[in-house]
Amino acid sequence: MERGTSQPSDAGHGRPHRGAHGLTGSWRPYCHRNRSMPSGVVKHAMLIRSSTEADADAIWGILEPVLRAGETYALPRDWTRAEALAYWHAANHTVFVAEEAGEVLGTYYLHPNQMGGGAHVANCGYITHGRAVGRGIARAMCVHSLQFASSQGFKAMQFNFVVSSNQRAVALWQRLGFEIVGRLPAAYKHPTLGLVDALVMYRTL
Repeated sequence: MERGTSQPSDAGHGRPHRGAHGLTGSWRPYCHRNRSMPSGVVKHAMLIRSSTEADADAIWGILEPVLRAGETYALPRDWTRAEALAYWHAANHTVFVAEEAGEVLGTYYLHPNQMGGGAHVANCGYITHGRAVGRGIARAMCVHSLQFASSQGFKAMQFNFVVSSNQRAVALWQRLGFEIVGRLPAAYKHPTLGLVDALVMYRTL
């Protein structure tokens, strides 16, 4: 992750489906079967799967508000749909979406953090739809990414540029085993807070 915009929650760890090459393209977070729901409330299972061309509009709908806000990702705030989608679906990115009841509510990409001698460390970028904050999507995507990265032979995951003012994301990553291993003073120009630090976060797989 270059910077996490995802929000933390108390969603449980997932149990992946595995094939000959590790995790398959779809995955559902594990839910305790004895967890009861209030009468009349229907809880839809979350699905994390590989993205397709048909997801482009939904992914843009998630990316655009984050880009325009300029609070968490060091990317141009005026990027067009084409520019944003080209970045998210870069040639070396493996892209997933998280959906509930057929609605895409989050997306993330995974790729090697560096080439050559650094290619055994993964890097991800996650974004959750604004209206889905607090529903466990960020946590589920991160858990999925850790398991998928491990299945692909990565030995660690590093987040290069976590904006320190994004405290909910920082706390979530720490709960999932990431440590702050570096601090870049005043590295990010926040639109309302001014210059804030960026964090380097790391965990082994």
